[in-house]
Amino acid sequence: MKKRWMPKLYIALILLFLYLPIIVVIAYSFDSNPQASSAKFDSFTFKWYTELVHNKHMMGSIKNSLIIGLWSVAAALVIGTPAAIVTVKYHFRTKLLFDNLTFMPLMIPEIILGIAFLTWYAMLGIPFGHGTMILAHTTFCIPYVIILVKTRLAGFDKSLEEASRDLGATNAQTFRHIILPAIIPALLSAALLGFAISLDDVIISFFTAGPAS
Repeated sequence: MKKRWMPKLYIALILLFLYLPIIVVIAYSFDSNPQASSAKFDSFTFKWYTELVHNKHMMGSIKNSLIIGLWSVAAALVIGTPAAIVTVKYHFRTKLLFDNLTFMPLMIPEIILGIAFLTWYAMLGIPFGHGTMILAHTTFCIPYVIILVKTRLAGFDKSLEEASRDLGATNAQTFRHIILPAIIPALLSAALLGFAISLDDVIISFFTAGPAS
């Protein structure tokens, strides 16, 4: 009889290896010891979180990050979802070129993208600020939306869409009642992934931020 607990133990060890450092960091954030290099846990406290809440500069930065992340994800969903549907449903000559251009922001190093955006904004005379940062973040969020939505649509039963049209539904009704419910998991995944990447990005934000942001 095979040991069925071995795969579960293996998965548990992997998860422990991945998340234990994060758990340790979170635990030490409640340590009253101000020395970050010390491994000694003195006592439990909320002092550092209280100071964080009362730090106007830090709270302002967090607010900016949330605003930019939410707007970037929303714009990426609006732009990327129709693009993914079009590339799956229709065949055109430049489809391969479109796919390659879509995935390019994922392959180009962030510092190159940041310099490219900086140069482009400077050439067009666009004032730096929240708008330039949102546009830049939207650019590298769009590929994730397209990839996940295309993957979801790859296993989509097209007969449902055909049946909807045969019953007299318009394109808008077919999208709202048939296609949209099928791709909602992909949209949620793309939104969470894009938001996390937007919060994590520093290099592109550094090149596209204005004095007020």
